[in-house]
Amino acid sequence: MSKAAELANLIGNINAGGGGVNRNLIINGAMNVAQRGTSSTGIGASSGYFVCDRWRFSKGGDASAGRFTMTQDSSAPEGFANSMKLACTTTDTSIAADEFLFIGQRIEGQNMQAFAKGTSSAKPFAVSFYVKGNASATYVCELADQDNGRQISKTFNVTTDWTRVELNFPADTTGALDDDNAKSFELFFILHSGSNYTSGTINSSSWASSTDANRVGSGTTSFFDSTDRTLFLTGVQLEVGQNPTSFEHEPFDVTENKCKRYYRFHSDRMILGYHATDSSGSTAYHGFPLSPPMRTTPSATTDTISDARHDPSSIATSLSATAAYVSMQSDDAHNASTFFQYQIKLDAEL
Repeated sequence: MSKAAELANLIGNINAGGGGVNRNLIINGAMNVAQRGTSSTGIGASSGYFVCDRWRFSKGGDASAGRFTMTQDSSAPEGFANSMKLACTTTDTSIAADEFLFIGQRIEGQNMQAFAKGTSSAKPFAVSFYVKGNASATYVCELADQDNGRQISKTFNVTTDWTRVELNFPADTTGALDDDNAKSFELFFILHSGSNYTSGTINSSSWASSTDANRVGSGTTSFFDSTDRTLFLTGVQLEVGQNPTSFEHEPFDVTENKCKRYYRFHSDRMILGYHATDSSGSTAYHGFPLSPPMRTTPSATTDTISDARHDPSSIATSLSATAAYVSMQSDDAHNASTFFQYQIKLDAEL
């Protein structure tokens, strides 16, 4: 995009109520943060978060045979260092009517208020991203208002070179979004779908009540059609305005802290005290603040690594959005202080 075109787009978005800093509503659009790890295999059996933070794989309908590997990849267009790569490992060419595969991001309603959705002053939506694949393909980008059951979709093309896709979606004067920390809005990339989603005409010109048959339409590619199939994605941006602007890069720590609102892990060491003859053992406690605070009280998964002399008999947590407390007990009598390394994973995803 030329500097003149970029300036014109930015001015147009400012006139439409957008522009400025913090204009990108997508978190980790450059795929820089991957707290859960940089690779996950065999994805496809269940929905969830696997590699790049805030990006959720969703499946639906009958169990699909399709499986894929997701990685944080170093292949990226100029100006980026990372992408999210999907690689098909098991095909599914016998597609049940209600199957689907989405990669997307869920957004809190309170973060979407600048669009003034559901009012007479509603603002348009601009979406942009970079994609490439192993071969030409056609997929769908969908915006979904989950508070009011409304959606709009547009197709986009993938080639073997990095290309920037720019999509413009109109304003929606119907259906205000809740002003809270719950899931109100989603951006989806639909990569595989059955006839329940492809039998109608894609709803691409204006917002409407969600009808499955009109979410995808005909002529799209199934990501599960070949084990050679790959998709790379980065630079995803959702902003208020008539036209997409250049991707809003931010410092790594800013993106990381945004991600920690939804998921984080903490690793530390506990000391269980000296008990030479007391068979009741001992209990250790450890508390730490959650800064920045999490979206809501998280769920916890804990793992421990003992000092190879005594295993903890139990581990418990007490949680809020701003602090976590871990207690660990050993019922064994022991004649020296015992160290336990633990890791706690905290999840407050939408």
